[in-house]
Amino acid sequence: MGASLGGGDDDDGITAINITPFVDIILVVLIIFMVTTTTLVNRSIKVQLPEAATGEAVDAPTSLAIQLLADGGLTLDGAATGLEALRAALRAQRAAAQAEQRDLICLIGADKTVPHGRVVEVIDLIRQEGIAKFAIQIDPTPLPPEAVPAPAGG
Repeated sequence: MGASLGGGDDDDGITAINITPFVDIILVVLIIFMVTTTTLVNRSIKVQLPEAATGEAVDAPTSLAIQLLADGGLTLDGAATGLEALRAALRAQRAAAQAEQRDLICLIGADKTVPHGRVVEVIDLIRQEGIAKFAIQIDPTPLPPEAVPAPAGG
């Protein structure tokens, strides 16, 4: 399927496509993808999130993960922090997001034993720093059949 190496008067061009190099490149790309995806997995601190049936997926190109732990601790993207350090980090991230003209979303995950007032305190801090978009993380649970609303207009 390639040019003949022997001495001949074949003036015909190569008419078949050799896909072996293409397959080799695809296999290398596949191996690189498999290796890098294991490092891209988000590391997280285990928090017992409250359950809710009406949660939605958050598709955010830039998000900050804020966790409120059962012991009263606070983390930002998995690193322990305090309220003032959180404020400074939010301010810096908001400035960077505005410079790049992209949205910044804070994902708030609180252990279900954390008092409501503490969650509100963190939401208030986020809003004070000019970040209007945030989401509350939950553990999704399916709706029971009797709770699903009937289609309208039927």
